[in-house]
Parts: sequence; structure tokens; C-alpha cells
Amino acid sequence: MGLSVTISAADARDAEHILKLQYLCYQSEAELYGDWSIEPLTQSLDALRAELEEGHGLVARLGDEVVASVRARVDEDGTVRIAKLIVHPRMRRHGLGGRLLDAIERHFATGAATTTATEGGAAPEPAPPVKRFQLFTGHRSEVNLRLYRSKGYAQVATRELGPRLTLVTLEKAA
Repeated sequence: MGLSVTISAADARDAEHILKLQYLCYQSEAELYGDWSIEPLTQSLDALRAELEEGHGLVARLGDEVVASVRARVDEDGTVRIAKLIVHPRMRRHGLGGRLLDAIERHFATGAATTTATEGGAAPEPAPPVKRFQLFTGHRSEVNLRLYRSKGYAQVATRELGPRLTLVTLEKAA
């Protein structure tokens, strides 16, 4: 890639930067589908912070700037649900999305996610063994689909959300 981009765990201090980047990155998706009400554009800072607390997030930094991010959590059935893989528009086409995807998979595959949060502040429970990785994207998001397929993901389902958007779910074994 030629740039000194570092990938590390996201924390609460990164939440505002991630939200701003998410808003910027999903503009093209909203335009592609003609829908400016998509969840990544309407998500609150508190909701993003909750996602980080409930799962695991990564950020890629160029110096001090957050230029990419991804979040994931493991379900009780061992499915790692990967969400909101975003890369700053000026940083796209350099392999950064693939690096982040590899890193989040590695985090969960190596057992780094050893506990899952419980309701009411109870002690965390052991995380189930990871069986598969799953993510989704819109049916017109060809760049995303190409990346995910190149990383071994296969389509397992589609769900029509409206006349303009069908979600494509892809997964691969852990």
C-alpha cells in the first residue's frame, strides 16, 4: 500500500471519529440506492458506542486520522457478524478494506473474543466457538460484493427491504 497505516482496536475515544467517517462513507451507498435514511446515516453516537461495547471494533489510522473501520460481534450460535466495513473515499483501492476484514476475522478466529456481554451488568459469559463469519451488503454494491467474494465469502441469502434495496448476506466457515 505504501502508506504507514496502522490497524488497532477501536475504543470509546474513537466513536465520534468513526461516526463521522461512517457518515462520509455511506453517502455513496445512499446515492446508489436513492435512500438517505439508511441506518449508517441515521445511527446515533450512543448506538455506535453500544456496538463497540457489545462487540469488537477496529480502526485504521494514517497518523492520527481514522481512515477506516470495521465492527463485529459473535452470536450465541458462533456466527461472527461483521458490519460497517468503511474506508475513507481517498483511501479506497489500496487494499485497506481487505486488511481490515482479515484483521477482524483473525481477532475472532484466534479466540481473542473470549467473553460475551450479558444484560444487567452480570459477569461476562464465555464466547461460543466461532463457526462462521457473516456480513451483508446491498445488491448493487459491486465493489463490496467483489471484495467479499475474493475473501472466500459466498452468498447464502437475500432479503428485499424495499423497491430499491435488496440485502445480500454472505458467509464463510471460520
